[in-house]
Amino acid sequence: MMATASAGASVWIGPFAAAAGLLAGAGALKAARPHATARALKDMGLPGRLSLVAGLVRVGGAAEAVVGGAALLAGASALRLLAITVAASYVGFAAVVAFALAKGTAVSSCGCFGATDTPPTVAHVVVDVGAALTAVAVAMGPGGGLPGVLARQPLAGIPLVLLLVVACYLAWLALTALPRAGARAVTALGGRRP
Repeated sequence: MMATASAGASVWIGPFAAAAGLLAGAGALKAARPHATARALKDMGLPGRLSLVAGLVRVGGAAEAVVGGAALLAGASALRLLAITVAASYVGFAAVVAFALAKGTAVSSCGCFGATDTPPTVAHVVVDVGAALTAVAVAMGPGGGLPGVLARQPLAGIPLVLLLVVACYLAWLALTALPRAGARAVTALGGRRP
């Protein structure tokens, strides 16, 4: 039986909300600035003109933003379908990043956050898989969504919302700043790994 929080909400709703928020933010950034993602996909061998791929990335990014935002706002009736969609999104991202890593293509950015330089890393795959598993746990479990949980929180849920924002930011840092810092360290060591 799935563990539940108060009034039937899944205990995974917090991590799921962070994953959905990250999906919404990354999708909005890709929709606004699709060219880094389009270039990364082209570097991995996706056929087609860059402008066409960028247009598809823009549409896909907008869809991510809508799915992530809807998952944050969903009540119990829509939560299961949205959680499955969030999980499928993260499985797709993990597959693309793993493909880029396996192919060994020199991709300076996977384009996950639009123009932000986000090189594909194993940590990226781990975050994507973790987000997918969290979404699967929410889809399989009973209970309502984030709005219902926030309604029962002290201080109108503001502390929980702040924690979710911090969690999204830390995940963003893990996917953007840490790989760049690691690359700088390798360069400083003359190409040798520490």
